[in-house]
Amino acid sequence: MFEALFQSFEDPSETPVLATRLAALRAELARRGLAGLVIPRADQHQNEYVPACDERLAWLTGFTGSAGLAVVLRTHAALFVDGRYTLQARAQVDAAAFAIEPLVEPPPYDWIAAHLAKGDCLGFDPWLHTSAVAEKLAEACARAGASLVAVDHNPLDAIWAERPPAPLGPVNEHPLRFAGESAADKLARLRGEITRLDLDAVVLSDPHGVAWTFNIRGADVSHTPLPLAYALVPREGRPVIFIERRKLTAGMHAYLQQFAGVEQPANFAAALASFTRSHPAIGLDTSTAADALSRIILAAGGTPRRGADPVALFKAVKNATEIAGTRAAHGRDGAALARFLAWLDREAPLGHLTEIDVVEALETFRRDTGALRDISFPTIAGAGPHGAIVHYRVSRISNRRIAPGDLLLVDSGAQYDDGTTDVTRTIAVGAPSAEMRDRFTRVLKGHIAIARAVFPDGTAGAQLDALARQYLWQVGLDYDHGTGHGVGSFLSVHEGPARIARLGTAPLRRGMILSNEPGYYKAGAYGIRIENLVLVREAAIAGVERPMNGFETLTLAPIDARLIDRALLSMEETGWLDSYHAHVRAALTALVDDETRDWLHAATEPLRAI
Repeated sequence: MFEALFQSFEDPSETPVLATRLAALRAELARRGLAGLVIPRADQHQNEYVPACDERLAWLTGFTGSAGLAVVLRTHAALFVDGRYTLQARAQVDAAAFAIEPLVEPPPYDWIAAHLAKGDCLGFDPWLHTSAVAEKLAEACARAGASLVAVDHNPLDAIWAERPPAPLGPVNEHPLRFAGESAADKLARLRGEITRLDLDAVVLSDPHGVAWTFNIRGADVSHTPLPLAYALVPREGRPVIFIERRKLTAGMHAYLQQFAGVEQPANFAAALASFTRSHPAIGLDTSTAADALSRIILAAGGTPRRGADPVALFKAVKNATEIAGTRAAHGRDGAALARFLAWLDREAPLGHLTEIDVVEALETFRRDTGALRDISFPTIAGAGPHGAIVHYRVSRISNRRIAPGDLLLVDSGAQYDDGTTDVTRTIAVGAPSAEMRDRFTRVLKGHIAIARAVFPDGTAGAQLDALARQYLWQVGLDYDHGTGHGVGSFLSVHEGPARIARLGTAPLRRGMILSNEPGYYKAGAYGIRIENLVLVREAAIAGVERPMNGFETLTLAPIDARLIDRALLSMEETGWLDSYHAHVRAALTALVDDETRDWLHAATEPLRAI
């Protein structure tokens, strides 16, 4: 019925072939005199989404999550994943070949130290790890009396016979009407920061930063409009952007040359070394700069100065044009969501819909806006027990029919020229159980606590995270992911440096856009998540002694009142929900068709009136 545009449903699992690949890798390591190899889920830029040619972890193990690490030794191998991916890893990976281990506590370095033998050489590709990770790997090896060896050519690539080529997605200008600030002005701001930090130059190793600084967008990775590129920005003189020339039309090449020299990526290492010999203080981003860059700078007699990428904060604080754009994008997206939710309420109770039907329908409703550029990540449509897999992705093999009594968790987002969206709704199909309603309401109370939070300017996300968890904690429950992440402006749906999480140390600044997404997951039964995007803005409070901030909710989509246990909501919480629903109704009524409008009005009735 529906034609999907951006998401496929093929199952990548090839267990018999994967066993052969593991054996081939061990043979290659033995040939090179290595006892093992560390295989991260990473490209040279530490991107969340990586091009097909860099999907080494998935190719070797079958695990397709966005975060993970494998270590292959002579007789042992392990895949390390965080709590979001534990169930997924168990489903995708051959447990006879790879032990599934935690990524965070204990860290993989302990496993490495315990399994290496004295005198062993553990290989790692310095282009795929940051220096901070390389140092921890070296320390783990030292504990075992082993050595960490930087390989010149990745051993896995040597056995990957049909490795895809590097991407050549076309690069386009991101116009000023969406960007709100010219590339020249952004470079001037960046040079001011380089001067303040007493650096000779900074390397922009994060393609998001390159895209933002030069007001360009690309198509090299899935769902994020990134052009894979580096840039070298000196304190004085002309920047250089290192980007594959075949991605640029003549017009785009001329556009970039207004601000920078344009060179091939193959010239980057030599150019960095040459520049360093006369300008030794080079700033590197701790989070995205490959250890190989530090090695190049050190070999040229320079000093790699690791720290936060100054562009990351510039990019995270949205300007007035970007804020207006994201509001427009959320209005457009909200209308598509309303059409989808109305359709789902009509069709799901009939018992014929599958998870794939849901994904295809939602993408189609967004496509009907005429403005959809891509989805911002693969849509999660988890029915029943699949909803408990935090980052579940439906395939033709896993596709489940949605049955009465199921909870359906739908987490999705869109890329528009004027903004990026991310929204999760949990929908009752048929009558929910009392337990489902209790858990949903506790998640909702945490969501409302974040939405209503007022906090001093400079507050970090870690200081707010417990607000979302408190009502689950009261009955001995929790969830294994952060409460919120930053969101870009027609860029990554997961953007730093700010987040609402236990480890979210970056201050929340006015103009930042974050998600508010507490959840609860009962393995083998159901999952619940409620997610809106919020904008940090000044809190209008009379007589304050210090600047205070709060959140403006951007997402426009009804929350399923059938799942609410109203006895658990306070008057203030009920008031917030009724006010939110009134806002959703007012914003979307004129944007939807008559049938959807009737559904919308029913779905946004005040709780007090139900």
